[in-house]
Amino acid sequence: MLHYFVISKHLLLQKESFSVEGWAVVKNLFRTKAVSHNTDENSELRRCLTATDLTMLGIGAIIGAGIFVLTGVAAATQAGPAIILSYLLAGLACSFAALSYAELASCFGGCGGAYSYAYAGIGEFFAWVVGWDLLLEYGMDASTVSIGWSGYVQSALKAFGITLPHILVTDPFSGGLINLPAVLVILAVAGVLSIGIKESARFNEIVVTIKLLVIALFIGIGLFYFKAENWHPFFPFGLQGIVNGAGLIFFAYIGFDSVASAAEETINPQRNLPIGILASLVVCTIIYILVAAVLIGLVPYFQLNVSSPVALALLKVGHRFAAEIISIGAIAGLTTAILAMYYGFSRVFLAMARDDLLPHFFAKIHAKSQTPRRLIWIAAMIMAAVAGIFPIGHIASLVNIGTLAAFIAVCGSVLVLRITKPQLPRPFRTPWSPLVPLLGILLCLYLMTSLSAITWIGFGVWTGVGLLAYFGRLWYLSASLKKAKGAVVSS
Repeated sequence: MLHYFVISKHLLLQKESFSVEGWAVVKNLFRTKAVSHNTDENSELRRCLTATDLTMLGIGAIIGAGIFVLTGVAAATQAGPAIILSYLLAGLACSFAALSYAELASCFGGCGGAYSYAYAGIGEFFAWVVGWDLLLEYGMDASTVSIGWSGYVQSALKAFGITLPHILVTDPFSGGLINLPAVLVILAVAGVLSIGIKESARFNEIVVTIKLLVIALFIGIGLFYFKAENWHPFFPFGLQGIVNGAGLIFFAYIGFDSVASAAEETINPQRNLPIGILASLVVCTIIYILVAAVLIGLVPYFQLNVSSPVALALLKVGHRFAAEIISIGAIAGLTTAILAMYYGFSRVFLAMARDDLLPHFFAKIHAKSQTPRRLIWIAAMIMAAVAGIFPIGHIASLVNIGTLAAFIAVCGSVLVLRITKPQLPRPFRTPWSPLVPLLGILLCLYLMTSLSAITWIGFGVWTGVGLLAYFGRLWYLSASLKKAKGAVVSS
C-alpha cells in the first residue's frame, strides 16, 4: 500500500489538477503551467551568462558552413546579385519569430525555451508536441552538422597529404563502417558541455572569434579585387528571384532560438535574453549581406553554383592559401553550431524531465559542474550513433520542419498570452502585436508547405511516436492513480 500511496502523493503534488475520470482526462491536455518568472534564484543550474555570451552563442548557432556554400548557390540559381536583398528579406522574416521569442524569453524562467512558452500559454499537450519537435530540431541538427564537420575535416587533412581510411569516415549506407570523425566531435562537444556552462561559453566565444576572423579575411581580400560590373544585371531573375532566394537561404538563420533555452543560466535574463536573441540575428544578417556582396563582386554570380564558392572566388584572384584558410572557418562554424544545438537539446530535455513529461531520471544536476551531465552523456551516445551510422540526407530535412513548428508555437503563445495573461510583466514587448506574431505564423506555415513529401512523412512518423509516448504516459498515470486510490480506500 505504501507504494501506491507514494505514487498518489507524487501525482497530486506534481500534476496539480490531474484527474482520471471520463472527460476530465481531456482537460489535463489543456492545463497550463504556472508562470515562472526569470527572477527565480533557486535553480541548480549556474546563473552566469551575460548578453555578450548569449549573442556569441546565437552567432555560433546561426553562422555555420552554409555561409561559405549557400550564398553562392542561391545567387547562381535564384537571385543573382540581388541575393543581398534575399538575405535582408529572410532576416526580416526571421525577425517575426525572433521578436516573439524575445518577449516570451523576457517573461519566463526555466530552460525549456519554446516548450515552456507553449506550456504556459496554450497547454500541456501542445507543449509536449512543441518540446518533442524541439528535440527533433536540436538533436538532428547536431548530428547533421557533425557529419558536415567530418567532411570539412577530411578535406583539410587531404590538403596536408593525410587521407583517412574510407571505412572509418563513411556510414554503412554508403559503403563504410562508421563516420568516426562525426562521432568524435559529438563526444568532444559533450565533454565541453559537461564541464560547465561558463566554460562552454568561453570555448564558444573563442571558436566564434576564429570564424569571424576568417570571414573578415575574406571580406578584406575581396574588397581589393571587387569588380562592380559583376553586379550587373542586378535582377537577372526578376523580383521573384529575390523571394525564391530568401526561401532557399531562410534556413541559414536557424539557431537563434537556442538562446532562449539559456534563461535559467543568464544574469538579468529580462534584459539580456532579448539582447542576445535580437543582436545575434542582426549581426548575422549584416555578415551574410557583406559576404554575399563581396563574393559576387569577385566572381560573376552564374559561376558560383559549386560546393565551395568562397574558396573558388579566392582561387580566381590568386589567393590559394586564403582559400585553404576558409576550411578552418567552416570547421569553426560547424563546431559552434553543434555546441549551440546540443546545448539547446539538453536544456529542453531537462525542462521536460522536470515536468515529468520525460523520465525524471534525466533531471539530475551534477553538483560540481551544475550541468545535467547524466543527460548530456546519454544524449551524446544517441547523437553519435545517428551521426556515425546514417547519411546526412536522411536526417537533415527533418531539422527544418521541426524548427518551423517551434516558431509557430512561439508566435501563437504570444497571441494567446496577450489575451489570457494581459497583466503578465513583459520587460520586452513584441511591437505591432498581433500583426508581427501573425505574420510569423503565416510565413512559417507557407515555408512548411514548400517542404518535400518525404520530409512530411518523416515528421509524421516522429510526431506519431511522440503521441504514442504522451498518451501512453497518460494511460500509465491514470491506471496508477486509480490503483493507488483503490488501495487507500480499501485500507
